[in-house]
Amino acid sequence: MPKESGRKVVATNRKARHNYLILDTYEAGIALMGTEVKSLREGHASMVDGFCTFYNDELWMEGIHIPEYHQGSWTNHAARRRRKLLLHRDELDKISQKIRESGFTVVPLQLYFLDGRAKVEIAIARGKKDYDKRQTLREQQDKRESLRELRERNRR
Repeated sequence: MPKESGRKVVATNRKARHNYLILDTYEAGIALMGTEVKSLREGHASMVDGFCTFYNDELWMEGIHIPEYHQGSWTNHAARRRRKLLLHRDELDKISQKIRESGFTVVPLQLYFLDGRAKVEIAIARGKKDYDKRQTLREQQDKRESLRELRERNRR
């Protein structure tokens, strides 16, 4: 079987960019069980309630739903178990220092395979207020309308 190459996205956290202001992103490996990898390769995962926390100076991802592998036996995994993220020590130190400040959190953005290895894109983020969300939506709508007008003008 040929080795996989490229990036294959399994799941994305669509609400993260709406609910949070993304400040910095990191790519981390994930410590997974065999049945979790098989379930991910089938394209099953949900990142809706995902978040990351520190335990004993290690970063852990919680709330990510990877369903049980349908052909697994008694060795199957728990669907919402805590999963360890694999990062370099200097990256962990930067992240922990940043989230000690008030208002910052670590949010998983995307779960994917990169050259056959499971990776997760995490971000240091600050929660948006309701008025920030409305302003972002308004800016997107204005941009969409201006592009639509330009397209109509070019057609004439």
